[in-house]
Amino acid sequence: MRRIALDIDSTLHDYWPLFRRIVRERHGLDLPYEAQREWGTTLLARDEVVACIEESHSNENILAAEPYAGAVETVSDWHRAGHWIHITSHRHGYAADATAQWLERIGMPYHDLHCSFDKVSRCVELGIHILVDDSPVNLVKAKKAGIVGATLVHPWNEDVVAAGDAIGAVSWEELRAKLNSLLS
Repeated sequence: MRRIALDIDSTLHDYWPLFRRIVRERHGLDLPYEAQREWGTTLLARDEVVACIEESHSNENILAAEPYAGAVETVSDWHRAGHWIHITSHRHGYAADATAQWLERIGMPYHDLHCSFDKVSRCVELGIHILVDDSPVNLVKAKKAGIVGATLVHPWNEDVVAAGDAIGAVSWEELRAKLNSLLS
């Protein structure tokens, strides 16, 4: 049995269109997905970015998200195989209830949900073996902590994958195949 931690935004669902829409509506700026070479943006002040992220984590926006194709099926198979599933997200604690409702709505099995800003240290505390996350910062921290990092490849994390600091895939189906030997 392995202990697997899963991020949510840009890992279990396609977060960028929501964030892009909120930035466009609030600030009139367009943030094309393909141009996002860093995790975050330098076009807005930090407080403005935080406000957009907080809006993206409103109950309404959380509950409206649709999972990536294959995500629920893959995690369900891991769960049925006896792996322990930890859902972790850089969200305020107040988002936990809506997040749990969303996980229930999409049929995502899990053992533990943690919404906070200490993701990798929490993974270390829980003895996580594999962290699936889109953040290059978290992927590198996970590797340094002895946790295997895996990700769906995005423009902002492709360098981490290319450097060998994380396992990368373009879909959940490919990610499942790449992680299969670690989970056998």
